[in-house]
Order: sequence, then C-alpha cells, then structure tokens
Amino acid sequence: MCQYQGSPVSLVAAHDSTDNHAHAAHAREFTMPARKPALIVIDVQNDYFPEGHFPLWNAESTLSNIEQALAKAKGLGIPIILVQHIADNSKGAAPFFNEGTVGVDIHPRILIAAPDAQVVTKKHADSFVDTTLETTLRSLGINELLVCGMMTQNCVTHTAISKTAEAYKVTVLPDCCTTVSEILHKIALNAVSTRIRLTPSAEALDGASAEALDGASAEALDGANAEALRSGIRVS
Repeated sequence: MCQYQGSPVSLVAAHDSTDNHAHAAHAREFTMPARKPALIVIDVQNDYFPEGHFPLWNAESTLSNIEQALAKAKGLGIPIILVQHIADNSKGAAPFFNEGTVGVDIHPRILIAAPDAQVVTKKHADSFVDTTLETTLRSLGINELLVCGMMTQNCVTHTAISKTAEAYKVTVLPDCCTTVSEILHKIALNAVSTRIRLTPSAEALDGASAEALDGASAEALDGANAEALRSGIRVS
C-alpha cells in the first residue's frame, strides 16, 4: 500500500493549487457572446401621417427621432430592418394600409434614411407571425433587438413581447414610438415596462457602439476570471 509521508496540509494546498489553475484556465476560455443588435422599425407608413387615412399623435416628431436613430445605427454598422404592414384583403378592405395604395407605403423619409435596409412585410400585430423576420435575424446573427415604430400599444409592443422575441434581449425606444394619443402611448409603455427595457434611442444606440461592446465583453471576462478563482479557493 502506498503511504504519503508528507504534511496533510501540503497535500490539500497542492490539490487546491491544481484546482485554482484549472479554474483559471477554464475562465480564460470563457467569453461572453458579443452583442449583435438590430434596429427594428415597425410600420412607419404614409397612412399614419396627416395626409393618410389614420394619422397618429406626434407622428412628425417621432419620424424625426427615428431618422436620427437610423443615422446613428448606420454609423455604427447596426443592421436595420423595416417592417411594413399590409392589410389582409381576404377579410375585405381595411380602414388603412390597403395593398396598392399610397398609404401602405413606407414613409419616403425612412427609405431615404435607410435605403439598404431589409424590408419584412406582415399582416399581424406581431411582426414575427407568418413573416421572414426570424430567419432574417438569424441570418445576420442578431441577439438583441432595438424596437420602435407605430403604433406603440399594438404592433410595437406585440412584437417586443412576442413569444419568438424571448430568444433576444429586447429594448423599446420610447422616443421613436407613437400612437393615436399621448395618453395611450404612455399607458402602453408603462404596461410593457414590466416585461422589457425602455431606453431612449440615443442612449440605447450609444450603448451599442463598438467601444462599449468591447468594454462590456472585457468586463464580463474579468468578472468570470475573478469568480472562477474565488470558487477554487478552499476556506476549510
């Protein structure tokens, strides 16, 4: 039988040292997945503006805010996806967004601001239902959604809290959303705030800058290294 002649304390210390090195090596291999956000702009279409069939409250100011968000997203290389609602004519003519009308078109200022954006068409409030949105996001490697558009209480929130959206980190940009009235806009945002983040567009996009993403990954890795080392130290 083999007998160990050294100090029991030395044996434990050696074992602890081996464990610590193993934990540290594992921590070095651990990296947080990089943030890959996309800006999703929902239903910013002509019928929601003063000359359209269903004009919304604060539409022009919201449009200006969205233009600024689009410019910043383009500057950061963040993919932009425009969602366009086309009414289901099988149920008869809708009050607005009827196919073949000027009102159903995406607002021209949005198209100017994001001429290369992918366009996803839908017929439901939830932008994931019966659309190509999910496959588009997967093809781009997206794991975070910055959601905005019209109307706040309907297509914006239904998309943000969609069952499919649970696979992503979701943030709604309140200053880039609107609906039929200010009070309904605020009620909708308050209701959805228990489920997802609400962040002003400038702040959300600043947080998605390349420098911020690199810093967040480095900070997460440092934290993981420290935690791994702490967990490998025996106090008994």
